[in-house]
Amino acid sequence: MAQHLDIKKLSAVGVLVSLGIVFGDIGTSPLYVMKAIVNARQAGATMPFDEYIEGALSCIIWTLTLQTTIKYVIIALRADNKGEGGILSLYSLVKRLKKKWLYVVAIIGAATLVADSVITPSLTVMSAIEGLKIYNPETPVVLITCAILFIVFVVQQFGTASIGKFFGPVMVIWFLTLGGFGAMHIFDHLEILKAFNPYYAYNLITHSPSAIIIMGAVFLCTTGAEALYSDLGHCGKKNIQVSWIFVKVMLILNYLGQGAWLLDNYKEVFTGTNPFFGILPEWAILPGVILATAAAIIASQAVITGSFTMFSEAMSTSFWPNQQIDYPSGIKGQMYIPRINWGLMVLCFVVVIYFQESEKMEAAYGLTITITMLMTTILLLFWLSRTKINRIFIIGFAMTYLFIELGFFYANVIKFFDGGWLTMVLGGFIAVCMYAWYNGRAIKAKFIKFVKLDKYVSIIKELKLDETIPKYSTNLAFLSRAKRDDEIEAKIIYSILRKQPKRADHYFILNIVNQEDPFTFKYTVDEIMPGTIYRINFLLGFKIDRRINDYFDQVLADMMEDDTIPSRSSHPSLRSHNIPPDLKYVIIDNTYINDALLTVKEKIILNIYNFVKYIGSDDFKAWGVSPHNVVVESAPLLDQKVVTKKIQQVGFRHFHS
Repeated sequence: MAQHLDIKKLSAVGVLVSLGIVFGDIGTSPLYVMKAIVNARQAGATMPFDEYIEGALSCIIWTLTLQTTIKYVIIALRADNKGEGGILSLYSLVKRLKKKWLYVVAIIGAATLVADSVITPSLTVMSAIEGLKIYNPETPVVLITCAILFIVFVVQQFGTASIGKFFGPVMVIWFLTLGGFGAMHIFDHLEILKAFNPYYAYNLITHSPSAIIIMGAVFLCTTGAEALYSDLGHCGKKNIQVSWIFVKVMLILNYLGQGAWLLDNYKEVFTGTNPFFGILPEWAILPGVILATAAAIIASQAVITGSFTMFSEAMSTSFWPNQQIDYPSGIKGQMYIPRINWGLMVLCFVVVIYFQESEKMEAAYGLTITITMLMTTILLLFWLSRTKINRIFIIGFAMTYLFIELGFFYANVIKFFDGGWLTMVLGGFIAVCMYAWYNGRAIKAKFIKFVKLDKYVSIIKELKLDETIPKYSTNLAFLSRAKRDDEIEAKIIYSILRKQPKRADHYFILNIVNQEDPFTFKYTVDEIMPGTIYRINFLLGFKIDRRINDYFDQVLADMMEDDTIPSRSSHPSLRSHNIPPDLKYVIIDNTYINDALLTVKEKIILNIYNFVKYIGSDDFKAWGVSPHNVVVESAPLLDQKVVTKKIQQVGFRHFHS
C-alpha cells in the first residue's frame, strides 16, 4: 500500500509514470486527427482551405481546453473516491443520493468505455503501421497490426511491471518528437497561430456545410480524456495535472505544425500521405514509424489495463459476475483477468480485419466515448450538487457540457452506418449483460428466504454431538450474502440439516460487506455459538479483489494463534503428528425458481443473467477457492407459494401379499 500512495505524491517519478500510463490514448491522437479532418472536408467546399484548416485547429485547441483541461483535469479529478477515479468510482460517490436510476447511467458509461477500449488499440497501432506505406505501398498493414496486438495481449499474463518502467521515458521522447517536429513547420506559416482565436472555430462551425462531419473528426483529439480520469488511482491528481501542461503544449505544437504543412501539401493527403508522417523529414520517417508504434503499444497497454481495473470494479459493484483475477507482477495495481484479456483480443482482431484501414475505423471511433462522456457529465452534476459549489456554476457546467457533448454525439451518430454500429453493438451487448446481472441478482434475492440463525443454534449443537452421523469436516465454511448479522440464508440451514446432515466441529459463515472506501481491507469475527458457529465479515473496498480463500486462511491462522480454535486435527492419529485440521467449503450454487412466480420481464432478465453467469468463473474460482476442498450444491427455494389447484386424491389401494 505504501508503494501505491508514494507514487500519488507530486514528484518527478510520479510525473514520468503519469506520462507512461495516463496519456497514451490522447497522446497518439495526432496520428489520425488531422487526416480525418482533411477527409471530412467535402469536395467543392466553398470555404477557402486556409480558413478551413485554421478553423479546424481552433476547434482542436478549444476542445482540448474545454473538454480535457477544464472538465477532466480541473473538475473531474477532484471527484475522487479516496484517490480513485473513473466512472464507477464516481458512481460509488453519488449512489447514496437515493436516485435509483443512476446505476443505469453508470452501466451505460462503463459499457461504452469498454467498447472504446477495443477500438483504441486497433486504430492507434494500425495508424502507426500505415506509415510504412510511404516506403512500400504494398505493406501488409492488417497482418502486422494483428501480430503486434497478439503480442501485446499475450504479454499481459506475465505482468507489465518490468516493461512499464520504460513507458514513461518512451512517452517523453514521443511528446518531445511531436512538439519538436510540429514547431519546425509553424514558422513556414506563422498565420496558423490565428487558430488560438475561438472566432475561427465559430466561423468554421457556422459557415462550413460539412461542419457536423468536421466536429466528428475534431472530437478524436479528446478521446483519451475519460481514460485520464480512470487512471487517477494509478498516478494521483497532482502528477496528472502537472504532466498535462507539458502534454497539451506538445500536442498543440504538433497539430499546428501539421496544419502549416497542409497549407502547402494539401493534395498529398489524397495520395495516402498522413500529415503526421508528412511533417517528418525523410530520414526521420522510419524512426518515426517505430516510435509511433511504440507509443501505440503503450496506449493499447494503458487501455487494456484500464479495462481490467474497470471490470474488477464492476464485479465489486454487482455489475459483473466474479471472475478469476491474477496479479502477475505481484503488485496490487497490476491485475490480469484472463477471460477479459482474450475476449478483448478477439474483438480487436474482428475490428482490424473488418475495417482494413484506419481511415474507415475513425467512423467507429468516438461514438461510444461521447456516450461515456455524457454519462460522466450526468454523474458529475450529481456529485457537484453534493458539494458547496454555487448553484449558478452547476447550471453553467450542465448547460456548457451537455451542449458540447450532445453536439459531438450528433456529429458521431451520423457515422453510425459507416462503422459506428460495430462499437454500439459491442457497448450495447456489455450494457445489457451488466443490467441483467445487476437486476437478476436483485430478482433472485427477492426469492431467497432468510431465517434467524438463533432458531437453529440448539439443533446444530445437538448435531455436533451426534456421533451416529459421520463427521463431514472439522472446519466447514459457507458463503453467505445475508445483510443482517442475525440472519442466514434458509438454503444454508437446508444444506446443514436436510440435504445431507453435515456434522462439523466448527461452522463458519463467510460474508463480504462492500465498503465505500476503495482500499478497505479488514475483517470482524462474531461468535454465534461458543466454540462452534462463527460469522466472519470481510470488510472490502471495491479495489480489493475477492480472494476469500486467502483471507480466510489468514483468519483461521489468527484464530488458532489466539487459541479460539485448535491448530491441530481433531483426529488423535493426526493430532499426534501436528497435522492441521481439515477444511471444506460448501457453495450453494443454483436455486430453482418456479417460472409461475416471475413476470415476462423478470424471465428475460434471468435468462440473460444465466448466460452472463457462464461468462464468469465458477464461484469457487472467483472467490479464489481451490476446487479440491469445495462441494457445490443446489437447493430449492423453500418458500415458493404458487397458487394452483390442489390435486384431488380419488383412491388408495393396499395390496396384501
